[in-house]
Amino acid sequence: MSLRLVGPDESRHLPVPRVLEHVRPQAAPAKYAELHCLSNFSFLRGASSAAELFERAASQRYSKLAITDECTLAGIVRARRASLATGLPLIVGSEFAIEAGPRCVLLVENRAGYEVLCDLITRARRRAAKGGYRSLREDFERPLPGLFALWLPGEHPDAAQGGWLRDRLPGRTWLAVELHRGPDDDRRLQALLALAATLGIPATASGDVHMHVRGRRMLQDTLTAIRLRVPLSEAGYALFPNGERHLRTRRLLSAIYPAELLEESVRIAGRCTFELDELRYEYPHEVAAGQEPAARLRELVEEGIAERWRTRRPVPAGKDVDFQQVRRTLDHELAIIASLGYEHYFLTVHDIVRHARSQGILCQGRGSSANSLVCYALGITELNPGDAHMLFERFVSAERKEPPDIDVDFEHERREEVLQYVFSKYGRERAALVAVVIHYRARSAVRDVAMALGLPTDQVDRIVQGMDRWGMDPPSDDYLAERGFDPHSAIMRHLVELAALLLRDFPRHLSQHPGGFVISQRPLSTLVPVENAAMDGRTVVQWDKDDLEDLGIMKVDCLALGMLTCIRRTLDLLRAHGRPMSMQDIPRDDAKTWEMIQRADTIGVFQIESRAQMSMLPRLKPARYYDLVVQVAIVRPGPIQGEMVHPYLKRRSGEELPEYPTPAMREVLERTLGVPLFQEQVMAIAMKVAGYTPGEADQLRRSMAAWKSHGDMAPHRERLVRGLVDGGCDAEFAERIFNQLKGFGSYGFPESHAASFALLAWQSSYLKCHHPAAFAAALINSQPMGFYSPSQIVQDARRHGVEVRPVDVRYSAWDCTLEAVRAARRPEDAHASASGDAHDGGPFAIRLGLRMVKGFDEAAAGRIVTARAHAPFADVSDLSMRAGLDARHMARLADAGALRALAGHRHRARWEVAGIEARRALFEQVRAPVEAPVTIPLPDAREEVQADYGMLGLSLDHHPVALLRPRLRARRHRSSKELAGVGDGSSVTCTGLVTLRQRPQTASGITFVTLEDEFGLINVVVRRDLAERQRRALVESRLLSVRGCVEHRQGVIHLVARSLQCLDAWLGPLRMGSRDFH
Repeated sequence: MSLRLVGPDESRHLPVPRVLEHVRPQAAPAKYAELHCLSNFSFLRGASSAAELFERAASQRYSKLAITDECTLAGIVRARRASLATGLPLIVGSEFAIEAGPRCVLLVENRAGYEVLCDLITRARRRAAKGGYRSLREDFERPLPGLFALWLPGEHPDAAQGGWLRDRLPGRTWLAVELHRGPDDDRRLQALLALAATLGIPATASGDVHMHVRGRRMLQDTLTAIRLRVPLSEAGYALFPNGERHLRTRRLLSAIYPAELLEESVRIAGRCTFELDELRYEYPHEVAAGQEPAARLRELVEEGIAERWRTRRPVPAGKDVDFQQVRRTLDHELAIIASLGYEHYFLTVHDIVRHARSQGILCQGRGSSANSLVCYALGITELNPGDAHMLFERFVSAERKEPPDIDVDFEHERREEVLQYVFSKYGRERAALVAVVIHYRARSAVRDVAMALGLPTDQVDRIVQGMDRWGMDPPSDDYLAERGFDPHSAIMRHLVELAALLLRDFPRHLSQHPGGFVISQRPLSTLVPVENAAMDGRTVVQWDKDDLEDLGIMKVDCLALGMLTCIRRTLDLLRAHGRPMSMQDIPRDDAKTWEMIQRADTIGVFQIESRAQMSMLPRLKPARYYDLVVQVAIVRPGPIQGEMVHPYLKRRSGEELPEYPTPAMREVLERTLGVPLFQEQVMAIAMKVAGYTPGEADQLRRSMAAWKSHGDMAPHRERLVRGLVDGGCDAEFAERIFNQLKGFGSYGFPESHAASFALLAWQSSYLKCHHPAAFAAALINSQPMGFYSPSQIVQDARRHGVEVRPVDVRYSAWDCTLEAVRAARRPEDAHASASGDAHDGGPFAIRLGLRMVKGFDEAAAGRIVTARAHAPFADVSDLSMRAGLDARHMARLADAGALRALAGHRHRARWEVAGIEARRALFEQVRAPVEAPVTIPLPDAREEVQADYGMLGLSLDHHPVALLRPRLRARRHRSSKELAGVGDGSSVTCTGLVTLRQRPQTASGITFVTLEDEFGLINVVVRRDLAERQRRALVESRLLSVRGCVEHRQGVIHLVARSLQCLDAWLGPLRMGSRDFH
């Protein structure tokens, strides 16, 4: 028999047929639209990506596919991309579990419905903590135009809940019949149809889809166990009984559902006409009523450019300012900005920068915005584009018609003030941070899967302990065997296979962008759902930057940069000690600073402090600002993969002559000796030689960045090579240029970005060179940042002749400070010359701050400073009482050696601290009784070092390796000081503390390890084969012995490892951490 859907008036009078007994597969399967489908953006529920779901649905010829992730639209823009790629239309929707109410799916009919859905999600998310939601009945007690509802009745349908939903959306509610080959689907279908008839609502087929194919069932079960935080063996009925919740074939669906239910899904889908392209984003209006934004922007630009040239230092040698060209450039940029309607955007960023500077917060624009003279005039960027051959079309293009992207860096410690200014100016309804999708990495995937598979915690820790923090590969068989597991066991095979699935770009949760804002003239919740961030006082939209770019929505980036904090702190220290100075006072040229950079003496300096950069500096030998721009950019994947580095170095050293086949190529490439190092040069070559328009050139840039993942460089190859040949280049040269450009697919640096970073690299280098004490103190106070720990920063400062004084409650503040060097230095510091500090106006020593004491807090440090300002501390009891320090605080000070002046050595300090009686309000002014002196033994050197590292992370008295030197010498282990005298190619063994492990993606599997001994640093190169053979020694050692071959290259010494040995046992309980970057 056949079925027809009936209206509410007649349905209650009809008998309910036993459908499944009579349904037969049709010759041609019925049309079908899936209206209830979760992607993996229903975190830890959906087991397939939108791309996989759309490919599967398209292959089965579904009419449409709805993506209905639970109370979120976080994955809907990705679903749009998948829809466009497959040609299968997308329905926007979302699943809700309403408190004390029904579960339902809401589908968007039109633009009005989309806005209502965004608002419903926002309300539910905003009233819950991050990651959760609370959808209440009251949210639905209002008109809900433009939405359709599917009631999900569950195992035990409650007609009252269905009726409540029907009354909220009259004429737009359906009962979703979801059959998954359960033991009694026949009876369930009859019951649901009868219930629909009773309620007077139509029924439709839907699938409750959680995966694109049945084969993902094991992953879906695993995700469920992860979500519930139980092993799979204990998940029970939370797991689906079978794998039917996938996108089934229409023929199979036709055998399960009555044709009318399938056809109803298509009718509903046909009424859902909304597309995300209908969204119209309106940027906030930044001018008063009646004022033209273009006029206001020009007014500010004119003021700014006049101020820039009034206060600007002399232009670089050999350059004259062509003010007519400046005027033409400004007019050109302003015309493009006006044609695209972006004036308000520039006014917004100008206002944020103006506010930050009014509060004394250092900031600087970077990235493609440095191509803009308008940004320079507005004070957003600090680099005149005319000085660095910038290309405005890299920033904004009339052809491209995409929103500009202005990145502004602020001091990382004060960036929150800037964020809160934006929130306060626009309100929470109109401003929110951009989301970041956190994807699984190898360690997190293996940990989650292993716990779900029921492995004990200690075994899970054993597996993940040696894995790369940012790695994207599941553990290999060799790795598992090394860890004591049988890689061929069933549970290990499941672990590897499931982890590999999660590492296919699988999302784990939403986080927040470091500082990307979306602001809107209308409430954001009419455009995209908004939810709470983990930090109080912050809200986040559910889309990431790529989603926003796809839909043409502008964001403002207020980013945090630790080096700006360090520079500001350095300048504050100098100002406090009679040397007022600003960033603008730092000269753009200084011989001593260039000498320091050329010998790679750049620990702590911005951008040029990494191992790779320090290895390049003596070879490139920067001697002017533009050299530093090249230096910042050349140690990047793009130039390295494009084989641009060696040609550039050979030409710079005179070993090879640059090649310029045409005048136009010379104009573009002369500044980089004929080698295209920057994205802007690629665009300029395309435009000036190969005949591209500015918009086409920018599309070439984008294709270069995406070709490795999307392979879309092929259309450009033929055109670019042909254009270069037509422009006067020979075919061989054109092919070589194209192959170099492909290197940018591994990340090529924009010249504008490099130029902005080079400015900070120079400023930080100058401060390190001329004010080493202030710079080192500021660097420690700005932690965490950069590659180096406070211990390494202190060791480097002492090697530069800076005296470093210990933490002492009589003198230390919370931060590290400067102290004038008046008295004779301690014997161990006698080698330190005053020249290193003379520029500080002192010379000055660094006094370590109480921030160095582990577990101590700033409030307690403040009480110490306040108390001693009234009178010096008499003893530890006096300190405890007047500063209000409890036993925990006092014990940490004693263990850190900060009480040495009041109590003597550490053992005595601990004794005295233990004897302090608890304070009582009645006897606050009564001193503790005097006790008879007790003889307490002095700690030995090893105990002192262990205590120093345990509480401070460093030692000023002894380096741990110095205590081991006799044993190392007996084994003929060389020190870092001795390596300079060892011939190239010699075989030696060196031992040191591991301070840094780094494996750049451009290094072909090579790991760079930095060892530290009492004399300095040892640069170790570990090749891939050795790293795999001795992985545990490489990854886990604190004290590492390396036997290898010494390599001298242009002033840089490397030890190329042949074997590794972990000597942690020699350190005993001494603990220190390394900074590992992968």
